[in-house]
Amino acid sequence: MAQRDYYEILGVSKSASADEIKKAYRRAAIESHPDRGGDEAKFKEVNEAYEVLKDPGKRQRYDQFGHAGVGGNPTGGGYDFGSAHNVNFDFGDLGLGDIFNSFFGGGPSAAKTQPGRGRDVETRIEVDFNDAVFGTEVDLNLNLEDVCPHCKGTTAEPGYQLKTCDTCNGSGQVVHVTRTVFGNIQQASICPVCKGSGKVPEKVCTVCHGKGTMPKAQTIKLKIPAGVDDGATIRLREHGEAVAGGKKGDLYVNIRVKPHKKFTREGDLILSDEHIDMVVAAIGGEIDVDTVDGPVRMKIPAGTQSHSDFKLSGHGVPHLRGGSRGAHIVTILVDTPTKLNKQQQELLKEFSEASDNKGKKGFWR
Repeated sequence: MAQRDYYEILGVSKSASADEIKKAYRRAAIESHPDRGGDEAKFKEVNEAYEVLKDPGKRQRYDQFGHAGVGGNPTGGGYDFGSAHNVNFDFGDLGLGDIFNSFFGGGPSAAKTQPGRGRDVETRIEVDFNDAVFGTEVDLNLNLEDVCPHCKGTTAEPGYQLKTCDTCNGSGQVVHVTRTVFGNIQQASICPVCKGSGKVPEKVCTVCHGKGTMPKAQTIKLKIPAGVDDGATIRLREHGEAVAGGKKGDLYVNIRVKPHKKFTREGDLILSDEHIDMVVAAIGGEIDVDTVDGPVRMKIPAGTQSHSDFKLSGHGVPHLRGGSRGAHIVTILVDTPTKLNKQQQELLKEFSEASDNKGKKGFWR
């Protein structure tokens, strides 16, 4: 489905000032906020538009190349594979950030250990820029609580069974009675002996001592998909810590992408600078541009100005959903010579005089 024009979404003209865009965003964000009865899809659309138009660089590329110029994923943020997709929104000074987080819930920080379920584990890894673009596979070496190999998590010594807990009589709870001036108050709590299961071993496991789990060094293979971005979170279900008689928790892996010495990234775009001399800028030519795919030959039109942007389609970051890739945006920087010999100075003077004689005002006009 075609994406709507960002200016249209905020209800402003293409010549709108930064202040006008900010005011329009505030109004549209409040009107569409889900907690105010608004439409969630429209709310996300409004934030996506503002994320691009508030940034002068992104706005310039959007005006020049359209949606392809801002990478198709301007909001960035983290990806939670196997769970919800986390998206970062810019609320400015609206004060709506906490409302939105409570509406949608959090990521791994919000995951709580539930009864009968092992503890969730969070870890972090760093990957190279190119590995994040093309994907890779890494080994995670972790020391986690795993099922006891001796009792298989039952907590009982092999050959013995579980019996009804004498403390709670199998209910998993104990009741405490407190005397107050208003009468007796009963409070129920989890049985401290059976931990709420209602069962205890006839004989406790001699290896884990009735815990049902033991620390174990583990190597977990993690496949990092092509196009993963810095700050993404990958969730591996039931790869966290074990608990006696229940499921394992989840493993959350936070991805940090190492900076590249030449490239930067915005969504599905890769950005870089290329320096050329003023002669190539004036008469045009071809240059070799470094990309993640290797050197690419790029044509420089005559009269190219410094800070002009050129798009190399299909040389950016692959879309996480598969299919096409983003673009590589090359910003041309024209170098002005600082040291000229006498012959070079004379040639430039002759060129300047020749330009003036033809009614020109300077080299590039």
